[in-house]
Amino acid sequence: MAAFAFRLARESTGFLKATYKKEGSRKALMDNPEFSNAFSKAKERIRMMDLRFIEVDDPIQQAIFEIYVSVASQTPYNDFDTH
Repeated sequence: MAAFAFRLARESTGFLKATYKKEGSRKALMDNPEFSNAFSKAKERIRMMDLRFIEVDDPIQQAIFEIYVSVASQTPYNDFDTH
């Protein structure tokens, strides 16, 4: 589904608000040539990213660590919103 690429494409095209209506739905956005192009570019951008990870076995420590790293790094895409 490439959720992160979809989010980046939303940001770059200005289609920021999610909707449950037919207009503005994921399918409608993917049929939009401007959005579809932005989505392809976002996927390529992600392919070019460096990846680092730390294995944390304990789920509570993992959650706390993820939140700490997000806050300390001021990452714009880890909002922890439950949507």
